[in-house]
Amino acid sequence: MDFKPRSYSKQELAMLYFPEAAPHVAVNRLNSWIRRCRDLNVLMDACPVSKFSKFYTAHQVRLIVEYLGDP
Repeated sequence: MDFKPRSYSKQELAMLYFPEAAPHVAVNRLNSWIRRCRDLNVLMDACPVSKFSKFYTAHQVRLIVEYLGDP
């Protein structure tokens, strides 16, 4: 897969990382991975987007991929 960082819904990105999981489970797992990666969690918290947003910006997606790898 040739992954292209762009804006993704949280569900859409989570399903790329966990395609076998139900959508809400995939989102919970991705959030858990982000929280456990301390540096990534700090950078995500510093982004000027509400953590309750339903979308990740392209910048946030690039951070996720940098720390967690391609989905």
